Amino acid sequence: MRISISGCKINNNYLLSNCFYFKKMFLILKKQNCLMVLNLIIVSLLVFVLNIPFGYWRANVKKFSLQWALAIHIPIPFIIALRIYESIGFAWYTYIFLVGAFFLGQQFGAYLLKVIKQNCNNSTSCLIMDLVRCYKSN
Repeated sequence: MRISISGCKINNNYLLSNCFYFKKMFLILKKQNCLMVLNLIIVSLLVFVLNIPFGYWRANVKKFSLQWALAIHIPIPFIIALRIYESIGFAWYTYIFLVGAFFLGQQFGAYLLKVIKQNCNNSTSCLIMDLVRCYKSN
């Protein structure tokens, strides 16, 4: 005999209190998933922001040179540290967000190089110094 009370199926072997316990567990798990998604979004934004200066540097050096490779690979240990510190783990779905944020940050840094070259007289490989110089000149 099965009884359904507010979406919870109970057999003769289960007590009603177990049903409420499982509902409470589901709500706790749902809250933990929301926190994990929030952590994933925060880490993705941090990865994006971290990669902007490296993308700026990468776009200003010769392709496949040592500096180009360093501009791509230096942020990776910091990203791994963020993954561990924020406890988002290494599940496959986290790679979609973090790799996307990584490459978008690199591309946005390259876009900033083009904008600064158009609007300011000189540009180097350092985003912060170029922004300061461009601000002072205007």
